[in-house]
Amino acid sequence: MRFAVLMRKQFVDNPWISYRWAPQEVLPDFGQFNHVAADAGKIVGQFLGRDDEGESWLFTGYELNLFPDEAEGYYLNLSAAQPCWFVMWRLEEDIERYIDAQSIELAKSESTIAVPHRICVSYNEAGRLLDGGESVDNIPLSLEHASWLQEFVNEHYRPEPKKRHRPESFKGANRGVED
Repeated sequence: MRFAVLMRKQFVDNPWISYRWAPQEVLPDFGQFNHVAADAGKIVGQFLGRDDEGESWLFTGYELNLFPDEAEGYYLNLSAAQPCWFVMWRLEEDIERYIDAQSIELAKSESTIAVPHRICVSYNEAGRLLDGGESVDNIPLSLEHASWLQEFVNEHYRPEPKKRHRPESFKGANRGVED
């Protein structure tokens, strides 16, 4: 499935920083964003608008594939109080590589722009990304997306059987052979 990510540059009242980036929404891409994406699989960003609280940028070009060996991570996500999308993003200096021609001049007014590089729904994958030092934020998963993820989990997730460990006192003593 193809998706797009809405990023928000939120203005903040702080003496050290003037804004912060945060993903706002993961949207299904059924082709309605074709005017933005140039090549399949290429991340392309477009400026959407500005208001008193910040700016909105839409990034397209994200594929989400579900894998049976990642089913435990999907299960852990779904069993959380609020299942979510995980969005891995980076502040990029190579702005021209990621922004469409109509938005490039606005994007160049800053030295960096936040670009989402990966989306996932696996708790384990998000943990590995965080362990690798990446920026990962979460966005609530809609009921519709949670239901198709649940179908996948129902089909592919099999919890490992619990192994009972015998207490040391029942294993017997290690004694040498008597003469």
